[in-house]
Amino acid sequence: MELTDAQFERYARHLILEEVGDEGQEKLLASKVLCVGAGGLGSPILMYLAAAGIGTLGIIDDDEVDLSNLQRQIVHATASVGKSKAESAAETLARVNPTISVIPYKTRLTAENVGEIFADYDLIVDGTDNFETRYLINDAAYLTGKTVVSGALLRFEGQLTTFRGGVAGHEGEPCYRCLFRDPPPPNTIPRCEEAGILGAVAGVIGTLQATEVLKELMGLGESMSGHLLVFDGLGMTFRKIRYKRSPSCPLCGDAPTITGIAAG
Repeated sequence: MELTDAQFERYARHLILEEVGDEGQEKLLASKVLCVGAGGLGSPILMYLAAAGIGTLGIIDDDEVDLSNLQRQIVHATASVGKSKAESAAETLARVNPTISVIPYKTRLTAENVGEIFADYDLIVDGTDNFETRYLINDAAYLTGKTVVSGALLRFEGQLTTFRGGVAGHEGEPCYRCLFRDPPPPNTIPRCEEAGILGAVAGVIGTLQATEVLKELMGLGESMSGHLLVFDGLGMTFRKIRYKRSPSCPLCGDAPTITGIAAG
């Protein structure tokens, strides 16, 4: 595709980057990215990906905007309280960049619909806040050959990593189950509504996820696959931890026991 005059102006600061240029921006405009969750992480992810010119952005979230969300979920406004998060986010993104396509899914991601929804996208961004969906995303992405850029939050801390072991050319790279084999027992790790979250920490991790998505789509820099980035907002520190594929992983190990997408 050839950039229009309006696109040259809109994406000018990308185009002058030698590593991006016309070719990189054209890749972004041709890309299709699905963001699972339009909450604390999904908000900055979606805002920056829309501004960057991702050609098609899917937003899946079955929740509605609550007043307590607005402390960190910057894609929503006070007037959106009570509205579908997917629709509220889509309306905001249309104002940020009306030249891209935004597709809201007002539903929960399940084992029954994940294959059909994932099939339409090049890359998945995990902006969820529950382990059931996180493992579903990991397993489905591995089995369908999709890259996942994953983030997590709690209190003053956040984490970021990328999973792409199911993608052709990246065989042998680890998945989420290589880090955390099985979901923790119920109620052992509190969610944000129980433990709290400093709103700006969501912005830090979500923005880093958006950066990682752009890098993956354009093939820039060093991938976070096999690396876990840990952010401590109180100490204002980052740690980068290396991890490898686990031979005993039930999904991507030497003798996998997970061979299809299942609930839970």
